[in-house]
Amino acid sequence: MSHQETIQLLRTALAAKPSTPPGITALAQTWRAQTALLSALPPRFTEVAENFLGRLEAASLFSEESCSYSQQDLLDHLGAWLDQAQLALQKSASL
Repeated sequence: MSHQETIQLLRTALAAKPSTPPGITALAQTWRAQTALLSALPPRFTEVAENFLGRLEAASLFSEESCSYSQQDLLDHLGAWLDQAQLALQKSASL
């Protein structure tokens, strides 16, 4: 699978808007399984993605009011992460 196909797979997973703990766990597993994409990006991308995924998993265990992390904000941040990953891949391909 190409990196662009992987990014599209992750965008599709985000578009499903998982909100239950099993849905969030599945999203995180899907995300973490994309080792080829993660290894093609600078190490900081993996750190940032893991930070967002960990917060998202923690947020899924609590009601929105009792957690300091907004699930929707974290999903939005992962979407922005994908945008930045795509730009980084395009930049490295043009070098």
